[in-house]
Amino acid sequence: MIDITSEDHTLIKSHIILPRVLTAFERDIALINATLKTPGPYVDVIAEAQRKLTADLYEVRKGFRQRGIKVHEEVTDNDGVTARYKCRGYESQMRIRWTMMAADASVAMRKYLGLNTEARPVATVPPK
Repeated sequence: MIDITSEDHTLIKSHIILPRVLTAFERDIALINATLKTPGPYVDVIAEAQRKLTADLYEVRKGFRQRGIKVHEEVTDNDGVTARYKCRGYESQMRIRWTMMAADASVAMRKYLGLNTEARPVATVPPK
């Protein structure tokens, strides 16, 4: 049996959470544009966060290639998201419940917006 490392798990978790954070940022930009009279500065901050997040998503995908990880199915239900993946030939799955997803996404949003995230775990790219 091949061991799946904590770095592998971090990459897979990031693969699940970060695209949802990117979608939330896109939704927030639309809401800000529709409701505020001067949305520009707020949209600029979120757009910069999106740029940083997109760069990290690129690194996650690069890490997948380097580590032989492939997520071949993501199933969303009322309770959360289950990702089925293959890591160096070993098949497994990761489940993240919506409550945990919301907490992790909130921390990730704060990180990308440049806010304090101390004492909070962040779904991101593991160190090289």
